[in-house]
Amino acid sequence: MQRLSIRGGTFSYHGDAVEVVIVNAARVSRAYFANEFDGENTVAPTCWSEDTQRPDPFVDERQANRCLDCKQNIRGSAGQGRACRFQQRLAVVFADNLEEVYQLMLPATSIFGKTINGHMPLQEYAKHLSKHNTKAASVVTKIYFDSNSVVPKLFFKPIQGLNKEQLETVSGMIDHPDTHEAITSLTKEQSATSSPFDSVEGYVHK
Repeated sequence: MQRLSIRGGTFSYHGDAVEVVIVNAARVSRAYFANEFDGENTVAPTCWSEDTQRPDPFVDERQANRCLDCKQNIRGSAGQGRACRFQQRLAVVFADNLEEVYQLMLPATSIFGKTINGHMPLQEYAKHLSKHNTKAASVVTKIYFDSNSVVPKLFFKPIQGLNKEQLETVSGMIDHPDTHEAITSLTKEQSATSSPFDSVEGYVHK
C-alpha cells in the first residue's frame, strides 16, 4: 500500500500541497499508542477502535471495554490532550494518475474544526460539497498544510470537476481492491505519531 506521509509538515515527495481525487474514506476511528514515537520503526497501536465506541475485537491490550470509560480518553492523559486520538483514512488518487491509490491518514486537527477565511478541515469540506450537490469523487481537491499550525494540519479546497472520461475512471476505482485496502484497518503497519492532535473533537465524514 502506497501512503502519503504528512510528517514534518510536507507530503512525502510532493511538497506542501497536492491535487488529488478523494476516491473513498473510512469512518473516523481511534488509536492509542503506549510507546514513545520512534521515527526509525513502524509500530502497531496498542489499542484501537474502528467505530470510536469500543475496542476492536483484535485488540490484545484493551484499555477499557468502552471508549467512553477509557482512561486514555480523558483530557490530560497525554499532556493537555487525550492519549487516544481520532484519525481517519482516505483513499486518494493523483489528478494526473487516477488509477494509482494512496492512503492518507488524517489526524483529528485535519478532520474537525471550523472554516476560517475559506480554509476547510475535512468535515467542513464535505459539508461544502454537499451544499453544492457534489461528491468528493467527482472533483479534484487541493489538500494543503496550515502554515500557522505547529503540528501537521491539513485543509481542503475544490479545484475543478472531472470530465466524463475521468469520472468513469474514478468510478471504477471506488470499489477497487487497492481502495479497499487504503481505507480498511492496517493496524500492523500504522505508525505512532508524537504530534499532539488533541484539541478538536467531533464525528464523522462519510
